[in-house]
Amino acid sequence: MFKKKNKIAPEATYKETWSKGDIATKLSFFIMGIAQLKNRQWLKGLVFLILELLFLVWFVFNGVSAIVLLGSLGHKKTSGYAEIGGVMQLAPADNSMLILLFGILAFILTLLMAWLYIINLRSVRHLYALNRDAQHIPTTMEDLATLLNERFHTTLMFLPLAGVLAFTVLPIVYMVSMAFTNFDNSHQWPGNGFSWVGLVNFGNVLTGPYGKVFFPVLAWTLVWAVCATATTFFFGVLLAMLIESRGIKFKAVWRTIFVAVFAVPQFVSLLMVHQLLISQGALNNLLIQLNLVNSPLPFLTDATWARVTLIIVNMWIGIPVSMLVSTAIIQNLPQDQIEAARIDGAGAFQIFRRITFPQIFFVMTPALIQQFIGNINNFNVIYLLTAGGPTDPILGQQQAGSTDLLVTWLYNISMGQLKNYNMAAVIGILIFIVSAVFSLVAYRRTNAFKEG
Repeated sequence: MFKKKNKIAPEATYKETWSKGDIATKLSFFIMGIAQLKNRQWLKGLVFLILELLFLVWFVFNGVSAIVLLGSLGHKKTSGYAEIGGVMQLAPADNSMLILLFGILAFILTLLMAWLYIINLRSVRHLYALNRDAQHIPTTMEDLATLLNERFHTTLMFLPLAGVLAFTVLPIVYMVSMAFTNFDNSHQWPGNGFSWVGLVNFGNVLTGPYGKVFFPVLAWTLVWAVCATATTFFFGVLLAMLIESRGIKFKAVWRTIFVAVFAVPQFVSLLMVHQLLISQGALNNLLIQLNLVNSPLPFLTDATWARVTLIIVNMWIGIPVSMLVSTAIIQNLPQDQIEAARIDGAGAFQIFRRITFPQIFFVMTPALIQQFIGNINNFNVIYLLTAGGPTDPILGQQQAGSTDLLVTWLYNISMGQLKNYNMAAVIGILIFIVSAVFSLVAYRRTNAFKEG
């Protein structure tokens, strides 16, 4: 009634497969797909064979030269006149950007081919074990059927993984590689090419001329991230508790009013606030007309004022998000604990401190870590409100302002007059290191991780 399943063949070693396998098995160690074709796994064998042939043709004609050039990033570093077709013409330098890109791509394709070769060897070893033990060898149709059953997850993940490799891994490796070159405004194609410089750029950022800017900007970035995260979380929780209080009517209306701030596109809100807070803006004009101040307040022109303004404006934008999340948690808190605490004489503050806030914090800790990392890279608020200003005599030497975060400083370095793409890549790597280390350390110390 039920189809009897074959026993799983015990795995053979590669040494046994090579020494005791037939000629097709031995050839498969060099020419992929031979063993599969010999065992009538036509589709798998043809795929292995065709991919190997295509790779070898590409590798011989393009791959070798791409990998070799990766070591020098081009032999001709400067443009100059050369005789072309009997006429002296201006010949550009080698395009180091394309050489770097194609070199990395060739290296990745070589690694993928090595991974495919390992898959082929595993398949050959498995076929040898099946033949050795006289077991059934899956046909092409049976292999295809497994892709829709036992290995359906592999089928679903193929396209996403290919997309991640092409549009995430390759660009990241490419940009990280630039941190080890001298790719800047004076080393750009077609005029000049760039070369490898090792860890020189990291030394310039940490201990060299950029160090006087990097550490103050890093300090402000961390202060900003902590304040922006803490204020939006704390006041969002308080606002949610206030709206959910027993005496408050029209709760949905109040929530809608605060959410409307979040519903407006962020760049629109920030540009509007920027116009409101400038020296000749509506707020300063109103304060002067009411005789509350004699001169415009330096909301965006003084370093301290600008930093405090940024934190307050970020609260206005971020509190509604924390309020919504906190509201969902508060509505699902166990009411029996709260009622028991009230019977025992606990006040509202004690209930908040001992019951409500710890449970909200427990649930929201992973989200708070995510918000902290997001605030480290919060480009919109800084750039649209202050553009990194006001200017600072020391920081300004490297295109940084008093309110610049690392991410906005990176933008200024790469898109401003300096166009130091190599330094921007170094700063990007350092931002990743800071974010990754904090995320791992903070998350592993949370109760959500320990109890999960």
